[in-house]
Amino acid sequence: MGLLDGKKLFITGVLMESSIAFHVARLAQNEGADVVLSSFGRQLRLTRAIARRLPKEAPVVELDVTSAEDLEALAGRVGEHTDHLDGVVHSIGFAPQSVMGGNFLDGQWPDVATALEVSAYSLKSLAVATRPMLRPGSAVVGLTFDARYAWPVYDWMGVAKAAFESTARYLARDLGPDGIRVNLVSAGPIRSTAAKSIPGFTQMESAWPDRAPLGWDVEDPEPTARAVAALCSDWFPATTGEIVHVDGGVHAMGQ
Repeated sequence: MGLLDGKKLFITGVLMESSIAFHVARLAQNEGADVVLSSFGRQLRLTRAIARRLPKEAPVVELDVTSAEDLEALAGRVGEHTDHLDGVVHSIGFAPQSVMGGNFLDGQWPDVATALEVSAYSLKSLAVATRPMLRPGSAVVGLTFDARYAWPVYDWMGVAKAAFESTARYLARDLGPDGIRVNLVSAGPIRSTAAKSIPGFTQMESAWPDRAPLGWDVEDPEPTARAVAALCSDWFPATTGEIVHVDGGVHAMGQ
């Protein structure tokens, strides 16, 4: 039996094979899960092509997390492929270039608001939209980048991640009575699709392997994907509101 045998997972953020979410979906299928993916707009065709590279081709439903219409229709769209969900994986993040890369003081509210809506508020939106399909014992798992610190070039995306982490704690509080767990994985820098959109990302990744007690491979999303899969499984039945660090140990080290 696999770790996720018989589980039904809804996974957002699969865009390229380099996407962390792609490796979560691949690993989840290898561990026995059925997977439904999401995408929207011009990315839909790309996600459907990438879905064919999984061990088993996964269906893709349309979801723009900033669209009230898509969120309202989501349970119905996912329901065409499964009658329930055991887990939801949030791997969504976006901030305009104008509020990253050293532009913190110049960030304007409309662009900051976009970063907050897409990268933080969307966790609540996704949890509420899928709640009718979630059962006691199910899990919502999101991906973050340690928001305790002011990182080089991350700027307003770092602020959005801080809001994201706080949102997860409040969701853990309010969904707990339904038996739904909400946890995050804080990954070290990985050369994913999202990372490529951050101006100056190499400034963050360059020193990471030397600072990590276990070392760190910026090309390897497998450790992060395994943590997400584990949190979606039944092996953490009493854990919620938690942030699991998968960063080689950097989070625990001083400068």
